[in-house]
Amino acid sequence: QVQLVESGGGLVQPGGSLRLSCAASGTISGINAMAWYRQAPGKPRELVAAITRGGMTNYADSVKGRFTISRDNAKNTAYLQMNSLKPEDTAVYYCAADQLYRRVVGGAPSYWGQGTQVNASS
Repeated sequence: QVQLVESGGGLVQPGGSLRLSCAASGTISGINAMAWYRQAPGKPRELVAAITRGGMTNYADSVKGRFTISRDNAKNTAYLQMNSLKPEDTAVYYCAADQLYRRVVGGAPSYWGQGTQVNASS
């Protein structure tokens, strides 16, 4: 079993930056890929970015050039650096993880975090 705990959310003005962290614990050997999803009120959950243990990344078009996903395998932690935040980035951000990359990017990962709220508003 794997537990994911997110941190780093909060309120920021448009144009500002935030860094989210996702710490994994438990049976870490069961994790290859990690990802960040987000869900805004009234909208479906969407993939923001994903990363494999080897560092291969994938981004939603809406965040390319503004967000960067990374991970520290030694610390079992994934990060999401969010720059140039826009009001439309406001959402609950969820960390996800799975042994299989296709499950992570396909919306069906084995493990989810509890979510952290990000508000980009003036």
